[in-house]
This record gives sequence, C-alpha cells and structure tokens, in this order.
Amino acid sequence: MRASFFYVTFLFASILNGVLFAQPTRESFDIDLWANGLPNTNGIDHEPFDETIQNYKPSLRAFLPSAEKATGRAVIACPGGAYGGLAYGHEGYDWASYFNEQGIALFVLKYRMPRGNREVPFSDAEEAIRIVKERATEWNINPADVGIMGSSAGGHLASTMATHLPSGLRPAFQILFYPVISMEPSLTHAGSRHNLLGESTTQQLEDTYSNEKQVTQDTPRAFIVFSDDDDVVTTENGVYYYLALKKNKIPASLHIYPSGGNGWGARNDFKFIKEMLQDLSAWLHSF
Repeated sequence: MRASFFYVTFLFASILNGVLFAQPTRESFDIDLWANGLPNTNGIDHEPFDETIQNYKPSLRAFLPSAEKATGRAVIACPGGAYGGLAYGHEGYDWASYFNEQGIALFVLKYRMPRGNREVPFSDAEEAIRIVKERATEWNINPADVGIMGSSAGGHLASTMATHLPSGLRPAFQILFYPVISMEPSLTHAGSRHNLLGESTTQQLEDTYSNEKQVTQDTPRAFIVFSDDDDVVTTENGVYYYLALKKNKIPASLHIYPSGGNGWGARNDFKFIKEMLQDLSAWLHSF
C-alpha cells in the first residue's frame, strides 16, 4: 500500500510538471489505413508521399502502454493545421508518454488534406476508429472505450466524428484542444473553413459541419480547452459546443485559461500546462 501511494503521488507530480511529455514509454509502430487502396482522393495523395507538399500517407502511429499498466482505454489523436497541414509533433506524438503512463493507448492519425474533397479527412478518421476497434483485442484495448482527441482543425475533425458517426463507430469520449467547431463565418477559423468547404458553399453544408448544431443525446462526453486570448480560433466555438452538449444532458467539461493563444498542444512552455494536465487527468479518471 505504501509503495502504491508513493507511485501515485510521483505520477501525479510528474503530470503536473509536464515531464511525462518527454519520451514514449514503449516503441511506436505505424499502421497503414488503406492497405488495399484509397477510397477517394484529394488529387495528390499518391506515392511517393511527400510531406513537404502536405501529401501525407494516411496512417496511424501507435503508442501502447505496458501490459501491466494498460487500462483498455485508447485515444486517437487528430493533429491540427487548418486542414492544410498537420502539427503531429506537439499535437500528437508528444502526448504519448502522458497517456501511456496512465495506461491509455495513443494512436496519432496522419490524415489527408481535403484539397477540394471534404470527404477525404473524414474517411481517414472514420477508418482509424474502425481499425482500432477491430484490432482491439490484439492491442489489449476495450473497443467500447476508444475516444478521439483533436486540436484546432483537428478538433473539428474529432468533433465531426463524435457528432456524425453511427453508434458502432462513434468514439466513447472526445478531448478537444482549442477546437474549430463551427463553420459559421462569424465563429469559424476562416482558413479551416476555406480548406474544408471551398471558396463558396451552401447553407446546408455550413450547418452540417457546424458541429454545435449536430449534438444529440447520443454524442459522447467531452473535455474542451481554450485560452481566453486565442485570436485564431475564438472561444465561442467551445462555449456553443458546451452549451449544446449541456442542453442534451451530455457530460462536458469546459476550461478557458487566461492566456496562451492557440496551438500550444503538449508544449511545456504553455503557462497553464500544470493546471490543464491536472484538469485533464481528473476528467479522465471521472468515468
């Protein structure tokens, strides 16, 4: 009992000090999303893949916790980048140790950019969820405890999966960092909207992918985080999404820290990293 107490105390202190962002606890491995061929195209998604022109190979990088720590929970992370690129370091890979130390598997998604075909990133994210659920036994995961995480435009992708997918594929929970939620011009991030929906769009499409309008009683619980001084993605995106969840009696936690701007992800120089990690850890242990 004494050893267990000191371990938990050390782990909690480590989380607060951000040291769990240092190195993954186990070696990672990559999974090809579409081994049998792509189901759609953005026009440049072909070999040789070249990330310098945002031609990403659709894939997952898996970071699994040790068997003795594994809880069966998993998170699929969707990095941000305005639907024009991917910040998969500090909004993806750098989270591995934090989750693994808590017994949670992390899968970081490299998804293709829409480039005029909005279905491309959606199909990649949906397939990522399908693969993790289908291979859950192999990876010591509970298929009913697979959540999704997203940052900025990746938060839009994550919340789209949470509000649009059928019950069999819908994630169990959602973690959203400074997420683009709405496609309404007065709320959205203009670059993300343009890259996803194009130069001109319809009111129907705008409403369909304004995810604050798509919340139902079946939408999974959410953890939503913003900085009050974010001038890239307005905090109203998170506030309206929280209110929609609340209206539908979905458990949700909304945190808006005094400063930090946009794009901090797992960076230790985010002024409120300790508070954010404490809040996230408490939320993860609440269900």
